[in-house]
Amino acid sequence: MKRAHLISAAPLALLVAAPAFAQSVAITHAKLVIGDGNGPIDNGTVLIQSGKVVAAGASVAVPAGVRTIDAGGKWVTPGLVVAVTDLGLVDVGAVEESNDSDADKSPFSAALDVSAAINPDDLPIQVSRAGGVTRAAVAPIGTNSIFGGQGAIIDLGADPDAVTVPRAFQYVELGETGARRAGGSRAATYAVLFNALAEAKELTLAPAGPRRDDVLLTRRDAAALIPVVSGKQPLYVHVERASDIRMVLGLKREFPLLQLVIVGAAEGWMVAAELAKSGVPVLATPLTDLPNSFEQLGSTQSNVGRMKAAGVKVSLGDFGDQPRYAPQYAGNLVGLAKVPRASGLTWGQAFAAISSGPAEALGMGERFGSLRPGRAGDVVIWDGDPLEVSSGVTRVFIDGIEQPLSNHQTRLRDRYGSPGEGDLPKAYEW
Repeated sequence: MKRAHLISAAPLALLVAAPAFAQSVAITHAKLVIGDGNGPIDNGTVLIQSGKVVAAGASVAVPAGVRTIDAGGKWVTPGLVVAVTDLGLVDVGAVEESNDSDADKSPFSAALDVSAAINPDDLPIQVSRAGGVTRAAVAPIGTNSIFGGQGAIIDLGADPDAVTVPRAFQYVELGETGARRAGGSRAATYAVLFNALAEAKELTLAPAGPRRDDVLLTRRDAAALIPVVSGKQPLYVHVERASDIRMVLGLKREFPLLQLVIVGAAEGWMVAAELAKSGVPVLATPLTDLPNSFEQLGSTQSNVGRMKAAGVKVSLGDFGDQPRYAPQYAGNLVGLAKVPRASGLTWGQAFAAISSGPAEALGMGERFGSLRPGRAGDVVIWDGDPLEVSSGVTRVFIDGIEQPLSNHQTRLRDRYGSPGEGDLPKAYEW
């Protein structure tokens, strides 16, 4: 069972960790969101035992002796799941020593394992947890190759065991960025990608034997791609342009076992029918409404809504270092549905796009992302509609354990929100 540490709002240097274990808890009288695409349930209850959701709905019986929290009509949801982020890799982006998101000088690419660099005490993890994020897929960002390495799935609990699944997926960069890394053209990108997958396929036949003398990958990089070509490890492919998406979908003709996940997809609506037919999940960049590159000329706010209407398995992803903004982006899609001639999402679809949808794209839909029975006890209590920017988080549970919400930003707020005499620098005193 997962162990956490309870901490107070005191300065970090003064904290003394105390172990806590998942206990049975029931949250009652809630405006309850299951996270399955449906709307909220009034006067709902969620029951968590041994860190797992046992039941959630309008008529849930609470066993005697179970700790009960009366939500008082507040919104209660599953924890947010963000896909493709750098949480745990970057503390201060501009400070090289605290930034592990780039490895462009490494001799390795596909073999890089991002889980080795995850810092569970990373300040952005604390800030994101206070924003309702409970699970994340951490993706490698920059190497000297189209391959970024192997990403990890983490939880944001206040304990040292952040990594839930190491080497959860392989990340590859195509499109304009991939072309630059591969030699300057998409033609080079596709050649590098097909060659790398072919070398991995060859290595499966003789893992320890000699290799042909014209290989381009190190043995370690080629070995890291064996789970990809054998269908045991998903391949996350970052592409934006419609023609690039079609190329990616065509990979399965040569490598039929590939588990593809498309990231970005600014022009996904232009190939929505093909995406829907393929069944390949899409983790769309939340709000790419204006082109900032040639591969995004077809971008539109209606991208996600149009893909959803066409039957694409689309969720929101590619959040970078700001996953706490996921509810705002999802809320934008709800508002967009009310704009004439635009395409957005219903409230239930929008919340699922930042909870169960990403979890399913990660292959973790049976473990977390919703309040269905058997899922992790990741629960968030909000003081208002979670998709409204004015709403905030009041309590967070991960694996049934209540988490601290204190972080550097809240301590600054508390310190300077109502400063006492001498709290402010002299320049700010009257």
